[in-house]
Parts: sequence; C-alpha cells; structure tokens
Amino acid sequence: MSTDGEPFVVAVVGATATGKSDLGIALAQLLDGEVVSADASQLYRGMDIGTAKVPLAQRHGIAHHQIDVLDVTDEATIAGYQRHARADVDAVLARGRVPVVVGGSGLYVRALLDHLDLPPTDPGVRQRLEERADAEGTTALLAELRELDPVAAAAIEPNNTRRIVRALEVIELTGRPFSATMPTRQTLRPTVFVGLRVDREALDRRIERRTRQMFASGLVQEARGLVGAGLREGRTASRAVGYAQALAVIDGSMSVEEAEADTALRTRRLVRRQESWFGADPRIEWFDPSEPDLVDRVARTIEDAASTARRARCDDEPHG
Repeated sequence: MSTDGEPFVVAVVGATATGKSDLGIALAQLLDGEVVSADASQLYRGMDIGTAKVPLAQRHGIAHHQIDVLDVTDEATIAGYQRHARADVDAVLARGRVPVVVGGSGLYVRALLDHLDLPPTDPGVRQRLEERADAEGTTALLAELRELDPVAAAAIEPNNTRRIVRALEVIELTGRPFSATMPTRQTLRPTVFVGLRVDREALDRRIERRTRQMFASGLVQEARGLVGAGLREGRTASRAVGYAQALAVIDGSMSVEEAEADTALRTRRLVRRQESWFGADPRIEWFDPSEPDLVDRVARTIEDAASTARRARCDDEPHG
C-alpha cells in the first residue's frame, strides 16, 4: 500500500496470545507484504515452542524477518534490533512491498518505528550496577533512580531490575536524565497501528491453554536440547518466560505442573505490562480478534488511513 508513492508501514501490536501472528500473515498476503517481527524472544534460533513461532509451513510463503537471527548465547539488545530491523524495513520497501511489523515487545516496536536515539552503553558500568542490585536489592536502585530521574522511575516497573540498571547506566554515562532518551510517539514514516485486544478473563484462559500446550508439545525437551548450545549462559535467552521454568524442571527444582503454573502466572504479568504500554498509545486502532471479518475490517482501516494521508497531502500542496 502507498499514498501516491509514499510507502506505508503496518504495525500489528498487542498482548501475548491475542493472535497477532495470524493477523500479520493475513495482512501480508493481502497487501503484498513481508513480516518484520518485533518479538524479543523470537530472535533466538531454536526457541520455537516457548515463543509460539509460526512454523514455516504455516507462513504461507510470507517472508519473515528478525526471527532466528541470534544464538541463545547472544544478548538481545534494543540497539542491535533497531539497526537490523530498520534495515529489513528499508529493504522490504525497496522491493516495493509493505512491511508488516508484528510483535508485543513494546520498546522494540517503538525502537523500530519511532524516532528514538539510543544512548551509549558501558559493560563495566552495567556490571557494577548489576552487582549493586544483587547486593543491595532492586528497591535500593529504584530509590536512587527516583532521586535522579523521577519521570523514568515512574515509567519503569518497580521489579524490572534490568531497566532500572539501564536507566542508571545512561544517567552516569551521559549526565542526562534517562527519561530524555525515552521514545516519542513520532514515527519515522507513515505507519498504521492496529492492535488486538481480548477481554481479560478470556485472555487468561487463552494463556492457560497455550501454556499447557507448550509443555505438552515438548518445551522442556526443547530447552534440554538448547542447554548444549549454551542456553544457561545466555543473559537474555535463559530468562525468557517458559525457558527459565523449563530449566528449573531440568534442574529438578520445579515439577512440570509447577513450571506450567509459574509460566502462566508470569505470562499474565507480562500481558498486564503489554496492555499498559500499548493502551497508552493513542495511535492504535483496536480490534477484537474473535470478529469473523477481522482481516477485512483491518484492511479497511489501513485503506482509510491511506486516503486520509492522500487528502492531507493534497490540502498541503500549493494551489496555483
């Protein structure tokens, strides 16, 4: 889709287990597009069951980018994702096709689509702050962040040690508030945001079913196979919801039933954070994935956005 030659990007966002992947593929088929994933865990090769990757046979020939690009020993970073995913979007546009960004990792979506300059990082500073978090506790670092940058402290989940450490790292390295580097809701290019939202109780039931299915389909066996590839050593891969619990089963510190329950609980908590993140974005047009005409309705929304952009451009052009 384009607006008189000006390319559009489509973003399909929302919480885990709402059906984003299926909608993204359907839209890519309809719009002659390619999917660019914005799911932090799907970056990893071999982490298939626990991340609900769509199998190749079910992608209907649609090219998918930013899936299976990291080893489990690699650290997933926003900066690395931003660089590579933006290159993928540019390449899709250069082929005259529509990039369909699909994912529930809110900061990844923003890093890809919005104006966001990423501040520097220093492994030594980060390690020192992580050691302090281990010794003093996350609460102590959060209290320090509240003193230095109350805006950032209010925007970060109180138990998100990694983000709190990152905020303090940026403040130390740049001398500027971390909140000054947070993304603005200004896209790099015209983008239509569509979101999938499910009633809370229904979504909880979906999560329970999906979690049971993952373990029944061999999540623990998949994790066991990845141990030899270095899953335990991976800073980000080993912490992914589902895989941390599968490792606990392998170690004997959790039963399968306990791992299922903990995975479902942590997924529900993740969903609440996703709902809060995306729910605050006024650019998103929300849909219920259970609607029988979902793809048609979303397609009309995209076409309406294109028409509005065309009219706006015509109104802005000088008239002789």
